[in-house]
Amino acid sequence: MVLALTVCGIVVVLVVAGLFVFGLRRRIIQRSGGTFDCSLRWEAPEPGDPGGKGWAYGVARYNGDRVEWFRVFSYAPRPRRVLERSAIEVAGRRVPEGEEELALLSDAVILACRHRGTRLELAMSEDALTGFLAWLEAAPPGQRVNVA
Repeated sequence: MVLALTVCGIVVVLVVAGLFVFGLRRRIIQRSGGTFDCSLRWEAPEPGDPGGKGWAYGVARYNGDRVEWFRVFSYAPRPRRVLERSAIEVAGRRVPEGEEELALLSDAVILACRHRGTRLELAMSEDALTGFLAWLEAAPPGQRVNVA
């Protein structure tokens, strides 16, 4: 009986510690400011193509001329993807359709982009999209920016 209670206590402590570290990581990412909720689909299919990888929910953070994207459900301290402003080409925007409506936040708008030849899609709120496009257009003079 004592062993079972000890094991249950250790499991509860480990779960609470894991949740604490999980929340602390999110606070550290947001500490520097300029963050927004952003789902990402890397290697997105071409329009009309049913293939491609699924959506991953994350948090994006502006950092100079880069956007750093972190998976929400991860303990990794480093960003999973880094998108440089000069390498992002916006191809268009659309609303979620079909199963995407269930996978994404309710007010999401999908922005189709290319980054160094890789097709990707970012899903974010309308407000975050406005800020993201303004950030892209605010590139320093002489930097090539393609915003459709």
